[in-house]
Amino acid sequence: MSRLKLLGLNIKKFREQKNLSQNALAELVDLSREYIADVERGHKRISLKKLFAIVDALNVKCSDLIDFE
Repeated sequence: MSRLKLLGLNIKKFREQKNLSQNALAELVDLSREYIADVERGHKRISLKKLFAIVDALNVKCSDLIDFE
C-alpha cells in the first residue's frame, strides 16, 4: 500500500476517533470536504502546511499520522 494511502487512513482513523466528520475537519483547516476525502483515500498529495493544520485540528503528533507500522 502506498504511503499516501497509509497517511490518509491514519488521518481518517484519528478524525473518526475525535468524532469529526470530513466536513467538520475541512472547516477546521479551511479546506474542502472533497480535498479531505481525496487525502484520506490517498488520491491527493498534501503540503506540509496543510498536514500541520490537520495535525493541529486533530490534536495529534505528526509522527502519529506518519506511523505506518
